[in-house]
Amino acid sequence: MLKTANAIELDRGVFTISIDFELIWGTRDLLGSSGFREACERERSIVIDRLLDLFVEFEVPATWCVLGHLFLDQCSVERGGKTHADLVRPQHSWHLEDWFNDDPASSEAEAPLFYGRSLVKKIQNCPVPQEIGCHSFSHAIFGDPGCSREAAESELIACITAARDLGIEMHSFAFPRNIVGHLDLLREFGFISYRGAEPQWYERDSFTPTQKRIGHLWDVITAATPPVVLPDQTESGLWNIPGSMIYFPMHGFRRYIPLSRRVKRAMKGLDSAVKQCRIFHLWFHPTNFADSMDSMFEGLRRILIFARSLREQDRLMFKSMGEIASLSCKSAAAVT
Repeated sequence: MLKTANAIELDRGVFTISIDFELIWGTRDLLGSSGFREACERERSIVIDRLLDLFVEFEVPATWCVLGHLFLDQCSVERGGKTHADLVRPQHSWHLEDWFNDDPASSEAEAPLFYGRSLVKKIQNCPVPQEIGCHSFSHAIFGDPGCSREAAESELIACITAARDLGIEMHSFAFPRNIVGHLDLLREFGFISYRGAEPQWYERDSFTPTQKRIGHLWDVITAATPPVVLPDQTESGLWNIPGSMIYFPMHGFRRYIPLSRRVKRAMKGLDSAVKQCRIFHLWFHPTNFADSMDSMFEGLRRILIFARSLREQDRLMFKSMGEIASLSCKSAAAVT
């Protein structure tokens, strides 16, 4: 890696994969748990194992940003009839009930969509080392005004405590719904990198949410080349490693978009990363594979086959987010 006046530069392309691992927690405040339950059940029973098998086969050191409650195998009702009574609740405008109202106060055996310790242990024991990062404790939206500094701090403390119980030290962060906030707190708690928003043309503030969704859909349908990025050290001291492309699911109307569009787009991103010596950052939720599962995994396999061919030519490196940030820190220090 080389350092310019403004940012870290790379001497070859980099491929990184980050995964938002949250089970039911990511949608319970919007859709309720029932509409997402079957997808999460498939995630638990099949998807995680198949992802790990692929990462072993292709020697991929992915970054799993785990929601903190999934480090637990149980929790219970505490004082005042609440679970996790010590946590400061976010006050999101669209969720008027207690933020932990849906927490079953049970165990992984009885309520497996809310707990994930056994799955985290599988990730830990993967023969190809996987990075385990953070995705908040309860899917509080850090960048929303309803998530106070106190709420974000209590979420981070709960995550770090639960992870350390499994011998895990976390250094990378993915924000719920990709809404960035409280970077200074992340730095205080030892994080060094996060996945920032994709630098897409349709993400301009002047566009409405509907226009942004249409723009994203158009890029997928046309297999537009996704952006490739460089690590950027923010004022907080953290390294922002922006996303390049989400591996688009095939549920609902999305199933009518040919899988080939997703694969071709990712291959274009990898090719662009190699040519520009930048990072192609692919990300997804495991539930993205829950519908049309065989097709989705076949698409990811094709992407990994192409990436492996570039690695064998010594034109591409496979790195986790934490590895990219560590290299960036070393490179920055070497020129100061």
